[in-house]
Amino acid sequence: MRKIIHIDMDCFYAAVEMRDNPELQGKPIAVGGNKDRRGVISTCNYQARAFGVRSAMASAYALRLCPALILVPGRMAVYKQVSEQIRAIFLKYTDKVEPLSLDEAYLDVSDSHYCHGSATLIAAAIRQDIFEQTGLTASAGIAPLKFLAKVASDLNKPNGQYVIRPEQVDSFIKPLVLTKIPGVGKVTAQKLEQLGLVTCADIQAYDKHKLVQQFGKFGQSLYQRAHGIDERDVSPDRIRKSVGVETTLGQDISTLAQCQQVLAKLIPELDRRIQASADGRVIAKQVVKLKFSDFKQTTIEHRQDQLSVKLFYQLLEQALVRSHGRGIRLVGIAVGLGEQAISQVDASLQLDLGLSF
Repeated sequence: MRKIIHIDMDCFYAAVEMRDNPELQGKPIAVGGNKDRRGVISTCNYQARAFGVRSAMASAYALRLCPALILVPGRMAVYKQVSEQIRAIFLKYTDKVEPLSLDEAYLDVSDSHYCHGSATLIAAAIRQDIFEQTGLTASAGIAPLKFLAKVASDLNKPNGQYVIRPEQVDSFIKPLVLTKIPGVGKVTAQKLEQLGLVTCADIQAYDKHKLVQQFGKFGQSLYQRAHGIDERDVSPDRIRKSVGVETTLGQDISTLAQCQQVLAKLIPELDRRIQASADGRVIAKQVVKLKFSDFKQTTIEHRQDQLSVKLFYQLLEQALVRSHGRGIRLVGIAVGLGEQAISQVDASLQLDLGLSF
């Protein structure tokens, strides 16, 4: 039986800011957004969460919920440096580390000799090392399955851990509400609830073929999770699937020309990110994203094996049709990455991105 740990830092960006600026301690803070009340916050501390503030929330709305909220500019270089410290701690205990982001990762400690092979004690030791070396706290979930380890890491936050032993898996899963399963968002949860599906026990009693018919590939995954099946390995070489860039605008825009001006500024930054992180892999698709003044958003994508600036402009026009008179508050572009690498891809990117439209 595997021993998997999911480590999740506690309000990571905000915690770093409070550590480096003691005057922020005990006050509601959020990282991101901006002082003119536009933009989206990246994360917030627990004092802010008590008011209902959440990550990915528009800063204007967050300030209405919590007028005393302090918006702190993000310092990505600092967060990356601290994340590297934390990653080094993980690697002390196992080389099977799968980072999910700067502040969370899966660890497979099935073969680790530390702490007499106890995953529970290893998780506690890792959390102690993190606190001693960075001054930050982390929470952990320990389970024989990846998705359960992630669920467990959220149960004793902040600065705690929760263990689901192999013999406890079935009894833990049955009453588990489906919204706790990674990937089940608000919209999916509403669709499931309309079918009378609220807990994993409900899924266990539901027809598998109907679930797959209604939810496709995700329905298959959901059926497996509800039955305690998760055969995914902890993958140290997790492949990045996309590269993107977006910007929240200082004022809403509405015309195609205005959107094109924003797009022109995003393209060089996307090129830089592709060169830095795509590892020479082939382009699989291109995506344009717009968020409207009512905070609803739309995406348009097209499968494409070579990056084309012209295609971004075409997708932008198609996406703008969906605005129906609403202002545009965010513009984003991205590429999906294929698994295959080709030696000529870098040159073709540079050539195409040099075109002017």
